[in-house]
Amino acid sequence: LSGKVQAIYLWWHRPVIDRELLQSLPNLRVIANSGVGMDHLDLDLIAGFGVRMANAPRAVCSSTADTGMALLLASARRLVEGHHIATSLGTELCQSRFLGVGVTGATLGIVGMGSIGYKIAQRAKAFRMTIFYHNRRRRKEQEEQAVGATYCEKIESLLQQADFVMVVVSLTPQTHKLIGKRELELMKPTATLINISRGAVVDQEALATALQTGAIRAAALDVTTPEPLPRDHALLKLKNIIITPHLGVKTDTATYKITEEAVENILAALNGLPMPSEVLP
Repeated sequence: LSGKVQAIYLWWHRPVIDRELLQSLPNLRVIANSGVGMDHLDLDLIAGFGVRMANAPRAVCSSTADTGMALLLASARRLVEGHHIATSLGTELCQSRFLGVGVTGATLGIVGMGSIGYKIAQRAKAFRMTIFYHNRRRRKEQEEQAVGATYCEKIESLLQQADFVMVVVSLTPQTHKLIGKRELELMKPTATLINISRGAVVDQEALATALQTGAIRAAALDVTTPEPLPRDHALLKLKNIIITPHLGVKTDTATYKITEEAVENILAALNGLPMPSEVLP
């Protein structure tokens, strides 16, 4: 059937797109990805075979933003720890010193104000949070005003002010280990780091040390590298961290919309039309 294949729909990075596969599909015209991130693909290699590419940014934004806010709230109010206390056989009471931190009125720093980052800002506005953001390009003034966000040209300024730092960037050579030892040391000791982008954007060894030493209060990760982490990884031994298995777009609604967007892009490519979400190398 290799000569008949004209399109590939990638779901959770499968199938693996390498030179061997591309050479075996002479009539392949388009690859549609089930998500925004394209870091698992060699875009130049694929384009070299004359194959077009697309992602699904519209379908994943709201679901991923919801996940980011869920992690922020769960970490702030220590919901996972609280669940274990409430369900433990030995629990007779919850200690009065078991305290979380407030979210309403707190300061949120968003690293990466693309479509997902902006939807996070919209949600944070409802909590009356003070919002700072760092991005490659500044948003339009009216967009900033709509969510009450202040632009930080330097990431250092954002890190020093935020009670919660939400990382929402694509993984590129420039963002690999964007949050490392230096950046974690700039954060408040009462601050929380939330990562919903890609695991490699954060230096996980430096994060483990920061959590162990109290350099920051807590972390909440929906992404790690690798996924899942090795069972003996230092992060898995800490209580002041929440780790979820890349749940960002895992809702019934988002899954359906991702597939719809992928099909829309595939049909456009096969009919020689502009692709709504084309990705260029």
